[in-house]
Amino acid sequence: MKLTSFFHLASFGIKTVLFRQKKPILGTIIVTDKCNLKCKHCSVNNITAVIYPYKQIWEEMRSLYDMGIRILFFCGGETFMWRDGDKTLRDLVVEAKQMGFLIVNVVTNGTFPLDLPEADLILLSLDGDKTCHNAIRGDTYDIIMENIQKATSDNICFYMAINQINKAAVKDVCITARDTRNVRAVSFNFHTPYPDTKELALSSDEKAACCRVITQMMAEGVPVFNLKSAFPYLIHNRFPTPCHQCVVMENGRLSTCGRCIEVPGLCEQCGYFFVAEYTLLFRGNIRIILEMLKTYLKYI
Repeated sequence: MKLTSFFHLASFGIKTVLFRQKKPILGTIIVTDKCNLKCKHCSVNNITAVIYPYKQIWEEMRSLYDMGIRILFFCGGETFMWRDGDKTLRDLVVEAKQMGFLIVNVVTNGTFPLDLPEADLILLSLDGDKTCHNAIRGDTYDIIMENIQKATSDNICFYMAINQINKAAVKDVCITARDTRNVRAVSFNFHTPYPDTKELALSSDEKAACCRVITQMMAEGVPVFNLKSAFPYLIHNRFPTPCHQCVVMENGRLSTCGRCIEVPGLCEQCGYFFVAEYTLLFRGNIRIILEMLKTYLKYI
């Protein structure tokens, strides 16, 4: 991370903590909900299957930037399916950087070639060992691993949503992240139980068991892009929601925290690690602040 970026984000954090501000710093733009997969845990793919036009996305980028947002994510659907004429996902990332966003990340299922060195991180969904991953996402594990080996940069971070199908494969993903070329780290979430996927949710005891595995992997040197200080809050859903410092833009509509905010009762069952981490950070939790400084400086 550049020093200028660090000082800007640190200044934002200090002001937010001291003055209890609710201004956002992290924004996500949904470039499309079209996806080439039908994953068992996903409730937001192919609802419209519309690829939003370049002009609209550029205007959304500008709007988020003018709001003060400096960390930008591009999400789907599948982001690498986005195209408008001769414009591709790479153009969006490059233009976001030129616009002034300090960190620009992309979320993908990894089934398309990973040629995007301009992104700070490519968050790639890997949901277990080959058996568990394919049970959730179809027969895609091998092509994903091949794409990782052929990637043009080492900016890949595994992104695992832990659920009833893959809860025993947390260690496998950690080891794969540690041992795979071009992979910088692994980041976890617990499954957030949308109404059509409630059966995949974990109990508090199951979350605790997963956190013990992740903590052990951290102790063994596995590069985990999460904050273990937040684990007790995640296990029992004791962190405040929604996260006012994060917003999502989809088709011109702005949502605080995420697209799930309007689903009754879902915030209380949130499994997103970053929501816990950010809300605790901006409430002034000292342990979270120190651990986030160390983690972000190491992996971004």
